[in-house]
Amino acid sequence: MSPKALLLVNPHARKGQKFLSTAVDCLNTLGFHVIQASTENPQQLGDVIRHYQQQIDLVIVGGGDGTLNAAVDAIVETQLPLGILPLGTANDLARTLGIPNSLPEACQIIAAGQLRRIDLGCVNGKYFFNVASLGLSVNITQKLTKEVKRRWGVFAYAAAAFQVIWKSRPFQAEIRTPGQSFHVKTVQIAVGNGRYYGGGMAVFHDARIDDQRLDLYSLEVHHWWQMIPLLPAIRQGKHIHWRGVRAIQGREIQIYTRKPYPINTDGEITTYTPAVFSLMPKGIGVFVPLL
Repeated sequence: MSPKALLLVNPHARKGQKFLSTAVDCLNTLGFHVIQASTENPQQLGDVIRHYQQQIDLVIVGGGDGTLNAAVDAIVETQLPLGILPLGTANDLARTLGIPNSLPEACQIIAAGQLRRIDLGCVNGKYFFNVASLGLSVNITQKLTKEVKRRWGVFAYAAAAFQVIWKSRPFQAEIRTPGQSFHVKTVQIAVGNGRYYGGGMAVFHDARIDDQRLDLYSLEVHHWWQMIPLLPAIRQGKHIHWRGVRAIQGREIQIYTRKPYPINTDGEITTYTPAVFSLMPKGIGVFVPLL
């Protein structure tokens, strides 16, 4: 029998609508029985998955990291296998897992059936794949409109970063881990589960999405221009060795601020401080390239 796949494509993703019919044809050719569903509001993706869960064998999500983040809670709840079609702007989760941007190749990976259990981060009850952060990255997210991402693609992240870096101002926060507490003055705190975020930047140079740890860094610089020489190191995840960057690893982290600060999870603002971070080891199964 043909496996029944629920195909969810974000029509607002950078390549979503354009490649929808191509994805359906490709999956049908590979032997899947495809059930198409869509919603104008990505936040309703979880409800769609729950509605079809008894009728399907797997869920295939076509879109970027924000679309995947909107679906992750329902994937955890139903424990359906996840296939990824990278149709967004940054596609950082796909990059972490080695899934190519080529639509036919991504479909072939799902058809090959190689499942990998990956960890999930969680902040205030909201799951995330890549990174949850506050400070500078939230301001960048707010600059990244759909129109900007559609026009400039992954370069939109760099353009938005340069627009907000020179306006950045440090804020005070308390970072707690079991047995330790740090009072910091920082422009950004990021907590990573996977390796890549923000269009290919690395949280830690050796981070993996199944290493069963969270990786935190805090940019404790005093002036915006001090971040400029850091940028190449951030691309490689080697900024953690620089002066003015605090690096912490663990499974449980708490962050407190004087007033509520928005937190961005996989590129979408979903919660606020105070923030409690935890790890869900091997939380879901994702189709990945054969080794």
